[in-house]
Amino acid sequence: HAGSSLGKKVKIDWLDSNDYEEDPKNLTNLKQYQGILVPGGFGERGIEGKIKVIQFARENKIPYLGLCYGMQLAVIEFARHVLKLADAHTTEIKPQTKNPVIVIMDEQRKLMAEKNYGGTMRLGAYPCIIKSGTIAEKAYRESGRLSKNNQISERHRHRFEVNPAFIEKLEAKGLVFSGTSPDGILMEIAELPRLKHPFFVGTQFHPEFKSSPLNPQPLFIEFVRRASQKIIRDQS
Repeated sequence: HAGSSLGKKVKIDWLDSNDYEEDPKNLTNLKQYQGILVPGGFGERGIEGKIKVIQFARENKIPYLGLCYGMQLAVIEFARHVLKLADAHTTEIKPQTKNPVIVIMDEQRKLMAEKNYGGTMRLGAYPCIIKSGTIAEKAYRESGRLSKNNQISERHRHRFEVNPAFIEKLEAKGLVFSGTSPDGILMEIAELPRLKHPFFVGTQFHPEFKSSPLNPQPLFIEFVRRASQKIIRDQS
């Protein structure tokens, strides 16, 4: 959808994250790509490979878009390698980690204890407030999807969230939470400033759920736009 709106032909290669987990030397092959996207998912398989790929994209300035799990893993990667919390993890995979940067919130945990698993998921559309001066704000404003009070609505399907206890530390090291729930508790969008990276954005929601050929999702448009400019930067 985004490629069509920009007059670009998007070529997608599917990569197995286990290849990077088993042999980190394969990471150098990622330099051939103009953009990297880690989609939603769950479970432990290939997770360390995904984190290595995210680190490579961040450190080598390759445009990156993380969706749901891809956003959570980007936060874990940042916590491990920028905050220097080597064991930072999600409690979905490592419940006993000393640095649980991704967790199930208290209300959800109570429901799980009652075996009400359906009630533990955030499903459907939720409002999100966008921070001014961010990549997210630019993308949504240009698309006309941003309200006067900087609010958007996006659809979700997940259980785990960024742990509020780590937000201040993450922000102090340069990670920007550019989208939050109206009460400021739930982190919806994480990004690095443009001065630090051409495009490094993760969303807790699923932006693909509200994209169509005639109305492409704004963050995909910005991702494809920045990815298409990578050749120009590399040749300059």
